Amino acid sequence: MTVVGPDGQARCGWATSAPEYVEYHDTEWGKEIRTDLGLFERMTLEGFQSGLSWITILRKRENFRAAFARFDPVAIAAYGDADFERLMADPGIVRNRLKINATISNARALLELDDGEFTELLWSFRPAKHVAPRTLADVPATTPESVAMAKALKKKGFVFVGPTTAYALMQATGIVNDHLKTCIAR
Repeated sequence: MTVVGPDGQARCGWATSAPEYVEYHDTEWGKEIRTDLGLFERMTLEGFQSGLSWITILRKRENFRAAFARFDPVAIAAYGDADFERLMADPGIVRNRLKINATISNARALLELDDGEFTELLWSFRPAKHVAPRTLADVPATTPESVAMAKALKKKGFVFVGPTTAYALMQATGIVNDHLKTCIAR
């Protein structure tokens, strides 16, 4: 359902409970990202969000950017044991061994691809047809495309990107537009 925000505008129901959500919803979520770096950052953040509230990640995003060299895959791919320990001790981020290791592994996998290949790969899973959801209940957690994207990423050496995370990535980066039909951001 859409919810009218404090400014009188109708938004997707999830986006009105905190100012950070309103800002993110109105200016970022569902907007097309077509750069390897931008997509890598969003994939990483979606992975860290797994099992947590998105607001947790939004509130820590600048800390993530600082901790992970603004998501520069060259810098992250070179991380060693000391960097891992630094990240595990950083209270500004989510300190999860699997997620930190996945970020380092995924940076290395990204560097194995040609420039722009990551963007092409992710966008190749854009559905041919996507119907605007009427209610939040109409928004799926996974789709055949997100399942296929997760499998393709795994084949390329990426980890910790299952179908649900892949679909969240698709939503966040405009590969699909899941703003509700009545939402101002549609």
